[in-house]
Amino acid sequence: MSAPRATRRAPTRRRDPLTGAVLCMLQSQGQDGAIPWFEAGPWDPWNHGECVMALAVAGEWDAARSGLDCLMARQGADGAWLGEYGNMLPMADRLHMARVRPPAFRDTNFAAYCAVVVWHSYVLTGDAALVQPYWPMVRRAIDFVLSLQHEAGDISWSAEAHLTSADDAVRAGGGSIYKSLECAMRLAELMGEPQPRWAEGQARLGQALRGQPERFDRTADRSGFAMDWYYPMLGGALTGVAALQRLDAGWSRFVELGVGCRCVAEQPWATVAETCELVMALVALGRREQAVELLTWQDAHRDSDGVYWMGWQFQEAIIWPEERPTWTQAAAILAHDALYDLTPASQVLVSHG
Repeated sequence: MSAPRATRRAPTRRRDPLTGAVLCMLQSQGQDGAIPWFEAGPWDPWNHGECVMALAVAGEWDAARSGLDCLMARQGADGAWLGEYGNMLPMADRLHMARVRPPAFRDTNFAAYCAVVVWHSYVLTGDAALVQPYWPMVRRAIDFVLSLQHEAGDISWSAEAHLTSADDAVRAGGGSIYKSLECAMRLAELMGEPQPRWAEGQARLGQALRGQPERFDRTADRSGFAMDWYYPMLGGALTGVAALQRLDAGWSRFVELGVGCRCVAEQPWATVAETCELVMALVALGRREQAVELLTWQDAHRDSDGVYWMGWQFQEAIIWPEERPTWTQAAAILAHDALYDLTPASQVLVSHG
């Protein structure tokens, strides 16, 4: 990625402790630019894109550009990507995830997120020529996503599930897609190709997220997952008083004092990535003091090289699993940027409208 213009803020000392996180991503990146979860681990376009943004924030322009090129090269003819579901990986033993191929799907949330990644690149650099080659990729991806939108506004979680017995919509995915559509529309304006159909699709999705709970979790109850709690706020579908009420209602259920955000409410396991995303949701809602506190807690969940562990099992007081995913590093870097305003793109993930 070409160097940003002189308007870019100078690095601050707050970025220094993130060196280990940056190196973890760089060392995991393949020759084709792909950034898997970890060596010999799964790859999906959402977590890959998160790493691309974090590498750009860290000033690793060549690696970020390579990651963008990889996204473009791996996109299917229908506008989607086959993304591997690492959350379906079995455990190899009590502490480590297996190095096997998980199932892969044409996930709508995975596909939409490229718009956030490309818009972030533009805001960071101010260079429209840099992102122009990736505009057709974004256009195809968003058209794919909206082709799977139901009349009620919700969007099927994958092409494979659409109009089958497995068809369902997920609040976390919907909240993320809502943000992706915002960024896609900004790119469309930048490219001089406004897409009013996208605006209509986003409005319908927002209405479903805010007022049609029956359109989500039709096949399984996911309300215990932290992401389903905070993503409608983080993605901007829920704002103002309603967002603050949702935040406060779930706080004691999901946040473990001194540790972080639980991945699942009923499990004694806090994850760095979920905590860092919650930090960004707090920044978006103006709760900066809480955000600082949560992010500071994550310093305890790093190894001697400064690389973040995936999570902490606080009932047994152990690191679990003993994995250091690239996307965990990316979430931490992006949370630091959002909270401490390190780059011109610091507000992309936390400012809406």
